[in-house]
Amino acid sequence: MRKLRVYVDTCVVGAVFDDGLDWQTEKFWNAVRQGKIAIVISDLLKKELKQAPRRVRDYFKALPESQIEYVVSTEESDNLAARYIAENVVGDSSLNDCKHVAMATLANADVLVSWNLKHMVNINRKRGYNSVNLKLGYPQIEIQSPYPLEVFYAEK
Repeated sequence: MRKLRVYVDTCVVGAVFDDGLDWQTEKFWNAVRQGKIAIVISDLLKKELKQAPRRVRDYFKALPESQIEYVVSTEESDNLAARYIAENVVGDSSLNDCKHVAMATLANADVLVSWNLKHMVNINRKRGYNSVNLKLGYPQIEIQSPYPLEVFYAEK
């Protein structure tokens, strides 16, 4: 069975140091370290991590390279992100969130994980992103929080 490819948004890296999200997020990263899932990381995540505290950057650097696939933003992903805003899925201030969704979509990730409940992980936003994707001929993207994550049970 093929490993699921999980696109990771930046907040999932730092959440291991957030009270209340730490143990839930650590379960996700343990699954990555155990080779149960592969993660898809973008150049945007790497750029955003440069602004993160050292302990967050060090945590990310310690992840096994064998479990990471890197993708980069393109004109196509930038245009798709702009379209999400033009279609009022979210406002202008959420451009980077839209870029994450666009890159996950174009990378054909099985799921995008995020703790961003306001701009990504909620039913109205998911419907909005997927409505735009379908309108433009792109696949739908599954968006959810890292825990509980169905990928932990996908092999059964």
